[in-house]
Amino acid sequence: MIQNPQDILGPGALAKKAEKKQRAALSEEEKRRHRCCFTGHRPQGITRPLDDVKVDLENMIMMAIQEGYTTFVTGMCIGVDIWAGEIVQRLKSQYPGIRLIAAVPYPGFPDRWPPEWKNKYDRLLKNADAVRIISPEYEDQVFQIRNEWMVDHSAKVIAVSNGRKSGTQNTIAYARKKRIPVATIKA
Repeated sequence: MIQNPQDILGPGALAKKAEKKQRAALSEEEKRRHRCCFTGHRPQGITRPLDDVKVDLENMIMMAIQEGYTTFVTGMCIGVDIWAGEIVQRLKSQYPGIRLIAAVPYPGFPDRWPPEWKNKYDRLLKNADAVRIISPEYEDQVFQIRNEWMVDHSAKVIAVSNGRKSGTQNTIAYARKKRIPVATIKA
């Protein structure tokens, strides 16, 4: 006869179940307060050494974790989005409470990418804690819609920007319009 639920689930499983129940009880606004999203350029839009940008990005993510951000949203594009997602995945061993949401613009989005980036995308998608597909198919404004969705569901934006007109700059402008803080790394 089972006397205690721990006999079946174990203490770790019970804690995870309680945490999941508590997280489900949070309102969308409460969840948003702990979310941070990324925006940035593809490698060709970055003027600094890529390794320096990646170090700055990791430092900024660690600062966000220290500020209480636990969920990170990546738009899954080549460059900053993929690097940020990889950093969050790597930091999970050090900070087991952090989560990654993959905001995929549309199914088949990376189909024409070089194999190296496609493999990185597939790994991130497989290991993401949640996946949000923004549109069922490609449409003209799908990337802006994706960017606005990420900002609308976050309380902070980490941006890697060269300051030139781009989707990254549009996302930064949208975040500022919505009064969402933007931490910018020079690209």
